[in-house]
Formats: sequence, structure tokens, C-alpha cells
Amino acid sequence: MKNIFWIVVLIVVVAIGGALLFIYWDNIRAAGVDTFTECRDRGFPVSESFPAVCSAPGGKTFTEDIGNLLEKENLIRIETPRPNEIIKSPMVVEGEARGFWFFEASFPVRVKDANGKELGVGIAQAQGEWMTEEFVPFNTVMEFAEPETETGTLILEKDNPSGLPENADEMHFPVRFR
Repeated sequence: MKNIFWIVVLIVVVAIGGALLFIYWDNIRAAGVDTFTECRDRGFPVSESFPAVCSAPGGKTFTEDIGNLLEKENLIRIETPRPNEIIKSPMVVEGEARGFWFFEASFPVRVKDANGKELGVGIAQAQGEWMTEEFVPFNTVMEFAEPETETGTLILEKDNPSGLPENADEMHFPVRFR
């Protein structure tokens, strides 16, 4: 009789523990989630918007870092690579920029690692008449050194032969390395 009592108590305790674990499992999985990447990697829902938004339990949301792409979309647009894409050397960079982004039909493209170390510089070339205020296609194939970090930044600089700060501009966004 005593054994049956303890078995019933054990079953009740395990059932309550299992029910609590089931109820709070998402909150347990969400503990320590502080970034979009952690949220996405733990399997929480990610929107198909741009930038993507990951929703964790408890009302926490995390927006994907896409650099300043949206701020610069009326000046320069990138087709490849995309933000947070895995890149490797050599890399094709393609897009379109307003004619005034170029000087002599080109502008610099830089890859830096997460420590800010420059890994490589390429020169994007206009693929059409660049003496315009309209968008002009560009591309380059650039090589860069082996990174020491898992992430980095791609920077597309407005060419600024004057060197004056008021003429400087750039588009930048995060990338990942193999």
C-alpha cells in the first residue's frame, strides 16, 4: 500500500513537471536570446519582410542588421551579395548607383572583418554612361584575404577625389565568411 502511494505521488510529480515544461518550453528556449541571429538559430518565427524580424516568446522581437541599405536606396542599390550572406574570395559585387556616386566611372568597394581589419579593396566599374544623375549598373570581381573572424562588413564608398568630408558617403552592411 505504501509503495502504491509513492508511485502515485511520483507519477503526479512527473506529470506536473512535464506539463510545466511543455507550457514554458518556448520561454526556456528563449532565455539568453539577445540578437536576431540567436533568435533565428533557435527556430523562432522569422518574417519574410526586409529587414527580417524574428519573434521570440514574451513579446521579444529582433530585427536583422542590414546596415544602412534602406537609408541609401535612393543613391545606391546592391544586388549581390546581400546583407548577412556568406561570401568568399573571389566575390562578385553587382548593383546600380546614381552617376554622381562614381568618379571616372568607378568607386571603391572594401571588405573588412569584424575587428575592422581591411581584407581587400576592389574597384566597381560603371557598366554604362555614368555622367548622369540616373542609376547606372556597376560590377566588380574582388579578391580578399582570409578573415580571422566569422563576420565582417562590405563597404561601397562614394568616390570622393576631393577628399572633403562633406562629399564622402558610403553604403555598408554585414556579411559572413565561410
